[in-house]
Amino acid sequence: MAGTSLDAVMAASQTSRSQLYHYFVDKDALIGEVIKSQLGRVIAAQEPRLREVSSWDGLQRWCDHLVATTRATQGIGGCPLGSLVSELADRSDSARLELARSFATWQSYLSTGLAAMRDNAELAAEADVDELALTMMTALQGGLLMAQTTRSARPLELALDMAIRHVTGYRCSPTADPSVD
Repeated sequence: MAGTSLDAVMAASQTSRSQLYHYFVDKDALIGEVIKSQLGRVIAAQEPRLREVSSWDGLQRWCDHLVATTRATQGIGGCPLGSLVSELADRSDSARLELARSFATWQSYLSTGLAAMRDNAELAAEADVDELALTMMTALQGGLLMAQTTRSARPLELALDMAIRHVTGYRCSPTADPSVD
């Protein structure tokens, strides 16, 4: 992506310079749209499981889905957003910022689900759901990178299991009554 010229984009898309510049003022704008498109693909592929991360079962189903998907592809392709990070983040600050926003958007689904778990007294009141969501995303990205390298879903499975064990450290006792202080 970073090494692709606008001339190559025009040739591949069979568009003229004026058509390309009608939609994108420069290469950074084009790259930004590619990143947004990849985020949309990532979120769509994880629906509805990503929205079900509002219970322990939902969190586990989301993780199981990620592992099953990675197992089916043998890790080939890795994470569409993660792949762009290694290519773009050190070359373009605007791309790095757009990627950071994309990961933050993806992570916000987890934060929202974990907040629902906290509100339902499944997670302790002191649980920092944003930090826990970051833990899950970090494990996911590391696991996907290693899965891509080894052509095995096992690294992702281990990373997500480790992250869930960390989140479980904030689990409320099933006998605790949330209405009693």
